[in-house]
Amino acid sequence: MIIDCQSARSQANKVRQALIESELNQACQLDPGLTQVIDQVGYPEPRIRKPGFSTLVEIINAQQLSTKAAAAIWNRLEKSCRGAVTPRKILERTPAELRQCGLSARKIGYARALAERVLAKDVILETLEALTDSKVISELTKIKGIGRWSAEIYAIFALGRADIFPANDLALQTAVQRYQKLRSRPDEKQTSKIGEKWSPHRTSVALLMWKYYGATTLD
Repeated sequence: MIIDCQSARSQANKVRQALIESELNQACQLDPGLTQVIDQVGYPEPRIRKPGFSTLVEIINAQQLSTKAAAAIWNRLEKSCRGAVTPRKILERTPAELRQCGLSARKIGYARALAERVLAKDVILETLEALTDSKVISELTKIKGIGRWSAEIYAIFALGRADIFPANDLALQTAVQRYQKLRSRPDEKQTSKIGEKWSPHRTSVALLMWKYYGATTLD
């Protein structure tokens, strides 16, 4: 059974990888300069997340944190929850126990409030998959603690949406600045405007820009 699950995940990753490469090849026709970025850093890898409560809490945890810090906190939270971060397990743990994992008081409040709403079926995350991109963002941002960035990240990694560009992401803004050779980092509105030329392939371009950011930051 474990082997079957691993095989299914591997196959899903292969399919997603092929889709990303196809999307980027089409984006290069809209903006040939992207070819140089791909030549420099390679195609980005898929980062698939399972839709649902756990992934949304993981995204809440990652807000305004470095990737390394967010991963450390999440690992401690998963260990505290014995592998599965569920609404019931979040509510079974006291705020003090959640703080020991590294979650801030505000994020603890967000996670517990979401857990309560999911258990009460006031929020049914499974229904998001049938909605349009704009409606997904609209519905998620109604949840306390979920802003546009968090909603867009969920749409990309959990729902696999193809044309999302989180223009408020600082790493993405910096990557766009470097790619466009701008004198200053573009703000959310400017980044969104620049990203329009890559539609309907903006998700794959965002993945590429994140990889480009990481490579050029290390350089």
